[in-house]
Amino acid sequence: MNIVDIENVSKEYAQHRALDDVSIAIPKGCIFGLLGPNGAGKTSLIRIVNQITGPDSGQIRFDGALLNNSHIARIGYLPEERGLYRKMKVGEQLLYLAQLKGLSQRQAMEKLKIWFEKFDIKNWWDKAVSDLSKGMQQKVQFVSTVLHEPDLIILDEPFSGFDPINANLIRDEILELRQKGSTIIFSTHRMETVEELCDNIALIHKSRKVLDGPQALIKEQFKTNTYYVEHRERLGEIVPSIEVKKETALADGFWRTDIHLKTGQTSNDLIRELITQVEIRSFGENIPTMSEIFMRAVNEVPEA
Repeated sequence: MNIVDIENVSKEYAQHRALDDVSIAIPKGCIFGLLGPNGAGKTSLIRIVNQITGPDSGQIRFDGALLNNSHIARIGYLPEERGLYRKMKVGEQLLYLAQLKGLSQRQAMEKLKIWFEKFDIKNWWDKAVSDLSKGMQQKVQFVSTVLHEPDLIILDEPFSGFDPINANLIRDEILELRQKGSTIIFSTHRMETVEELCDNIALIHKSRKVLDGPQALIKEQFKTNTYYVEHRERLGEIVPSIEVKKETALADGFWRTDIHLKTGQTSNDLIRELITQVEIRSFGENIPTMSEIFMRAVNEVPEA
């Protein structure tokens, strides 16, 4: 079951086509990476899901129903450009934003107490937002995004400006929110974070979707059927029958060699061929990183 179904959505601004017939299905209970270069159309799509703007054509279904105003309370949105009221006190502001999302003052106070303890920010209640650092403000806005326990949480570059300790704190909270049943749409340029967190991804480039699906299946699709071996001596000189893609001398006297399997050859066949020839320290398949997949998919898109 999908929480969001984006069906043939197009959007144009002043003769610029921001989205061109984009269709994406976002399964319930996953962390979904929405990827793409700057200007690809990601923010336009996020704004349409949030009902800030509407599509020129196509439609969006939320939990099976056509997207409508009643769904706003079930969505939490953390935009890349943060939007807190700088002169308001932190506690006052969070209470106000929580009530806009449908919580009573009592409910909001109970939930805020939990979050203030969890983030160790109990002494921030009466601080003005303008007195907080950028990272501290982002913590406050993250709390405002998830306080009403939305079914769908949209995070646009949520780690921007965080130091490693607070980035890990937010990361753990994202994983816990998924475990509790929320679906997270995660828009970022940090491919290592996508690699670590995202179950599914979609890549938008030049206003069109060029790739989507479970991360594991996409990695399978982009495999190059190559393996790496760390060993003593140069393989290319000892085993001329193998197809060497790259050889690199390591600092400790070992070599790393990337080998392409021949048609019909298995990794077991390769190991059997090598093990009698050289001392092997490690062996494994070269799995493409999300950064490599991103670059390859983007570069394969033809010019308009």
